[in-house]
Amino acid sequence: MPVTVLPIPALSDNYVWLLTDEKTGAVAVVDPGDPAPVRTVIEAHGGRLDLILLTHHHSDHTGGAEVLRERYGARMVGAEADEARLPRLDQAVRAGDHVTLGDSRASVIDTPGHTLGHIAYYFADPPSLFCGDTLFSLGCGRLFEGTAKDLFDSFRRFDALPDQTRVYCGHEYTESNARFDLRIDPDNAALARKAAEVFALRAEHKPTLPSTLGSERACNPFLRAPDIETLARLRHEKDQAR
Repeated sequence: MPVTVLPIPALSDNYVWLLTDEKTGAVAVVDPGDPAPVRTVIEAHGGRLDLILLTHHHSDHTGGAEVLRERYGARMVGAEADEARLPRLDQAVRAGDHVTLGDSRASVIDTPGHTLGHIAYYFADPPSLFCGDTLFSLGCGRLFEGTAKDLFDSFRRFDALPDQTRVYCGHEYTESNARFDLRIDPDNAALARKAAEVFALRAEHKPTLPSTLGSERACNPFLRAPDIETLARLRHEKDQAR
């Protein structure tokens, strides 16, 4: 039985992702930066929370974790490499480890760049990537701690995942990313089509996520960058964009 996913908007533009293992009813959340909207949704769905999955240490991804653990008795999972900067972990993981949610299992992928200890979680049924702030739809995270090489190498770890993989990012940044991408890649027809869809969704205040890896491979200039130097240049240009 698959994992189902529900978005919980939080703070100004974050998403907390609520995961349910359909066979057992086990529930997880990814990156709960604000406990209030998460509690509301959990209570509406039966009042159960078994697991809290953290991708990195930034407070807009961890700020509600302790409150939710205390309320529901959930287990906390995060990167061993960043253990000192995360809430107390019940399971410290590294690349290649697995995390279980009921009868479902996620693989841990090492994805430094945005931060040095950043990780992502990949569930195979259905193919689902919870990538925090490493990869955004039509964009990528700022390099606060890592280098362009770190991020480029992190992207290459996604190469083995299928095109139909659903991409669950940490923020609703797709519209601003699309406007930037159209300027630097104006002849990309797939990007133009996706941008039109994004603008229509945001005009109705609807989420643009999840995306898919296939869509990002066709449209996202950061993921499509052929080398480290190109990725570094694009990230610098995006940092300077208004």
